[in-house]
Amino acid sequence: MAETQAGLIVWDVDGTLIPADLRWLRRAVARTYGIEESAVVFPAARVHGYTDESIVVDTAIASGVASEAAEEGFNRYAEVLMEVMSQGEAELARDQAAYPGAAHTIATLAEHGYVQTALTGNLRVSAEFKLAVAGLDSHLDLDIGAFGSDARERFDLPAFVADRFQAKYGHPIEPTRTIIIGDAPNDIATARHAGFGVVAVAHRLTPEELAGHSPDAIVNELDSDKVLEAVRSAQAIQSTVRIDR
Repeated sequence: MAETQAGLIVWDVDGTLIPADLRWLRRAVARTYGIEESAVVFPAARVHGYTDESIVVDTAIASGVASEAAEEGFNRYAEVLMEVMSQGEAELARDQAAYPGAAHTIATLAEHGYVQTALTGNLRVSAEFKLAVAGLDSHLDLDIGAFGSDARERFDLPAFVADRFQAKYGHPIEPTRTIIIGDAPNDIATARHAGFGVVAVAHRLTPEELAGHSPDAIVNELDSDKVLEAVRSAQAIQSTVRIDR
């Protein structure tokens, strides 16, 4: 098994590699709970950067579903979501195509020796489907990733990456060489909680807005050279922080 010397890159998916789009959640919530799509109400503060389970349950409750029924209904959600996404595959490919530079950036990081995976609030089945449709799965080792199907709270997901990485490579990850790349404040908070470095991509928030959450580096787009530079900068910052401690 190949050993990485460069580090581990942990990608967010929606808003980072592909545009975020709530239509699939809306359709699947409506079908899961037997309500009209027009009646689906997303909670204002708990959508981007959270896990599907927390989003779906909170959305069902905000849409008028009783708490107990909202929790129980989530057991059906994965199957319904995949039906919705499979039926809309052409729509997904058209409207959620990978951000410019995403595929080339992933390939470039792989060429420089980085192992790459995903940490996302998506259920694993939907994350795999989205990445495959977008043509972004060839250099991502999703077997060591973490997904919304692993835990409800996003802060719990880095531990799954650590455990799966060690099981595959036979040694622990090195936090100073592990970088989360995401677009939302909660991606930054998750990296900090785990002791990882973090590069923020200004796809939805401005660089100034992201800077308020203190990532190690910010890129405006998925330009492979700029992302590689940002990752190396984040690793250097994390190494210095660890030495100072």
